[in-house]
Amino acid sequence: MNLTNGAEMANYVSTADTFLKRLKGLMFTESLPAGHGLLIQPCQSIHTFFMNYSIDVLYLSENLEIVGMDEAIKPSKVGKYQKRACSVLELPSGTIRETGTKIGHYLLTI
Repeated sequence: MNLTNGAEMANYVSTADTFLKRLKGLMFTESLPAGHGLLIQPCQSIHTFFMNYSIDVLYLSENLEIVGMDEAIKPSKVGKYQKRACSVLELPSGTIRETGTKIGHYLLTI
């Protein structure tokens, strides 16, 4: 949930919080369905190698402030390195635009 504007970001979020889960991430998956996301922690940068679809990426501080984002990052690319990020939320491509999410917004987890 985007606490700043009330938009729902995802209603089902998996967590990648071990070395192997972070390493695998979304690699070799066929898609990331609408309403789904992957929270990677700790994390300051991502890649989309071995993926067949674009994703939106939110870089989050410790208090879940959005400190950076990549929209529609294509397969086989490297995301921006975000020094202030403690975690990353990967979402279906178009989620950032559709929800009006901006840097400086805060997320709420339930």
